[in-house]
Amino acid sequence: PAAMGLSFANYLLRFLRWERYRGLLGVRLDRKTSFLIHLSGLALTVTPGKMGEAVKSVLIRQVEGSPLARTAPIVVAERFTDLLGFLVLVAVGGLATAPEHAWVFWATLGLCGVLLAILAYEPMGKATCSLLARLPLIGGLAPALGTAITSTRTLMAPRELPLATLVATIGWGLECTAFWLIANALVPGEFPLLFGVYAFAISAVAGAVVIVTPGGLGVTEGLLTALTSTRYQSMGMPVAAAGGAAVSATVLIRLCTLWFAMGLGLLALGRFTRLHGAPDFSRAPQTSP
Repeated sequence: PAAMGLSFANYLLRFLRWERYRGLLGVRLDRKTSFLIHLSGLALTVTPGKMGEAVKSVLIRQVEGSPLARTAPIVVAERFTDLLGFLVLVAVGGLATAPEHAWVFWATLGLCGVLLAILAYEPMGKATCSLLARLPLIGGLAPALGTAITSTRTLMAPRELPLATLVATIGWGLECTAFWLIANALVPGEFPLLFGVYAFAISAVAGAVVIVTPGGLGVTEGLLTALTSTRYQSMGMPVAAAGGAAVSATVLIRLCTLWFAMGLGLLALGRFTRLHGAPDFSRAPQTSP
């Protein structure tokens, strides 16, 4: 229950960021509907890079009429600042307890820098759109991409990025703490809090970067189990016992985070459907407000 409570507190914190982004783009929703849409996005958490949460843009269009190209960047900005938040947690926990893995932090930070340059630096964004417009199969997407980049630039302006990243850091830090509570309860002695933060955060980053797996499935679990087992062994547990305890900790935290989020999202999506009808994916995307 405590782990699920911390996970839900994470969703509440990230709702504050969602509300800020919604306001910046001028999307008019009452608070109750906005929260329902925010939770509904969790139903598609198990998608590569969690980008299935872009269903929130479909729900907004259905209620408020905003085009997808205008609101989908909210999800991009959420995922980007989530990644930055995880990098802060990796730095806090990992550079203190596992400095040999610092390269993962720097490599991911470099990728974030490239993405930020494309999205936030206007000439580079225009160059990307111009390049896409020349391609025969996807050239028609260039106008929508231009609208999306404009919205993303608004959301990731220098004055907005620090607060959004702070919200992500605190929110995901709560889930890191949930993992530590579980991992600590399965062994005698004290499982280091900072290592728990590092293990959960670096595993989540690995799952996010390897976008071919839905929700980081397999990648996140494998790395988290390996790191936890190694730490258990360093605490004096036999190899077999450490491996079993690590698997248990990983399964429990994923139930309390990933699968709890998905279940909550499905309930919210069901409620949205009853109030506003089934999500309409059939309408052609619009490229301007």
